[in-house]
Amino acid sequence: MPEIQPFAGIRYGVPDADLPKVLAPPYDVIPPSYQDELYARDPRNIVRVVLNREAGDAAYREAGRSYRSWLDSGVLAADDAPGLYVLEQVFEAAGRTHTRLGLLARFRATDKSAGEVLPHEHTRAAAKEDRYKVLRETRANFSPIFLMSEDPDHAFAGALESARSASPTASYTDDGGIAHRMWRVTDASALGAFQRALGRSKSYIADGHHRYATALRYRDEVAADGAWTFGYFTPLDSPGLLVLPYHRLLGAGPTLAEARAKLAGAFLLNDAPDAASAARDAAQSTMPYAFALAEPGHGALVAEALPEAEDLLPADAPPSLRALDTYFLHQAVLPRLFGLDDSAVRYVHSQAEAEHALALGNCRLALLLRATPVRQIVDVAEAGESMPAKSTFFHPKLPSGLVIHPLIA
Repeated sequence: MPEIQPFAGIRYGVPDADLPKVLAPPYDVIPPSYQDELYARDPRNIVRVVLNREAGDAAYREAGRSYRSWLDSGVLAADDAPGLYVLEQVFEAAGRTHTRLGLLARFRATDKSAGEVLPHEHTRAAAKEDRYKVLRETRANFSPIFLMSEDPDHAFAGALESARSASPTASYTDDGGIAHRMWRVTDASALGAFQRALGRSKSYIADGHHRYATALRYRDEVAADGAWTFGYFTPLDSPGLLVLPYHRLLGAGPTLAEARAKLAGAFLLNDAPDAASAARDAAQSTMPYAFALAEPGHGALVAEALPEAEDLLPADAPPSLRALDTYFLHQAVLPRLFGLDDSAVRYVHSQAEAEHALALGNCRLALLLRATPVRQIVDVAEAGESMPAKSTFFHPKLPSGLVIHPLIA
């Protein structure tokens, strides 16, 4: 299935204590205020490459100049031999400590028809063009594509655990309190174990669909060797593989009382004192569809769909999509009950952001969703379908710049 190779990663030559100064999250979760903070933090911060703030095409030219100057000056340097990189992230969520292990590797991007790497999202032309211009200017990958891999006999998980017996190559804690440790693997037998484990099972893209589409475009324009790109692989059944919900904020549409009237008959409706309580109760629901609604200053509501609510969906809806809360919301609730299209929707990936918008009165309603189960994501990918926008938020994100992958062609 996915063909992986070791490579000589390019890394910052700074002490571990300085890694938070030079690394950044993926480009698409860096708001302007944080971009400015990263710029001010250190002139070598990778944000100047992955999300340069110059205007227009000057941003890409400046990204390329920054990257090349850091290579020339020794700020960045390639490891002395090819290897694979095991990354551990330890983080808190919902009052529990989680650990996620994964492998940073060079891998060959293939068309969906090959059945080796399967996506679950539509890609947008503007985002793909943006990533392609960064790639052409730098000829390197700074953020890995996040993939989930089948691991039926736990050989992959076992190989990841074995790598942790050595002293880490790098160790640091990021701005979000997430502890990172990384091990560089160069032993031939260990490399072979990873290649065998990943080479017999398909993988599913969790995050990075635009970067994957960019890799395929680069392959088509350059040559077959251009298909080699940069991935992070983690076992599909890993207890640390955490998917958080994306919530919706409505700028128009019904009030909470009007929404209750529109939902009545097809939903069980229960009042909640506040958004946090409603979100918690919705997350615990075992009904096919459930979500919470909250209005600034007017409490909250938990809506759990009765069997007849499924009749609101298109009759020809594919089973893999029909199972999704987000598909049900965007195909049934918003257009058919609330009379809204997606232009009325803003997306926030944390409950705290939703509650902040409610406190400020910056929305008509907040819709607080359950997390999408990993198996539902797999089902959509296997069916060749695409989920609605902002259906998943994998946490934590992977750092940009910890290991940089130089292109082969």
